[in-house]
Amino acid sequence: MPELNAIGIVASDMAASIRFYRTLGLDVPETPDEGHVDAFLPNGVRFMLDSEEVVRSFRDDWSRETGNQVGLAFECSNPADVDETYARVAGAGFDGVKEPWDAFWGQRYALLRDPDGVEINLYAPLETA
Repeated sequence: MPELNAIGIVASDMAASIRFYRTLGLDVPETPDEGHVDAFLPNGVRFMLDSEEVVRSFRDDWSRETGNQVGLAFECSNPADVDETYARVAGAGFDGVKEPWDAFWGQRYALLRDPDGVEINLYAPLETA
């Protein structure tokens, strides 16, 4: 069975996307003039950003869709880290969709949106007493 080992996002503005994901905490190269960047996440998954131009170089019929086709979930180290990460990214001017809250399913949770509308979920297990 094939294994998922990479996540790719088509960026409409490479510089803004790099800045978003670096602010989130990913070690994405600061190379906004390149059409493709990738980074390895601590869990070994490869994270990729491609410009629209790069995608059109091998799919000339490609066009940006509207809607929320993909979401990414990032586990934080603890509930306070959810709050800090959300505040850092939203404070940098990015879209904070829903401020951190204690979800009924037992996690501290928050929602952001990257420059291309990709929903970013932040979560950590709630500490039990």
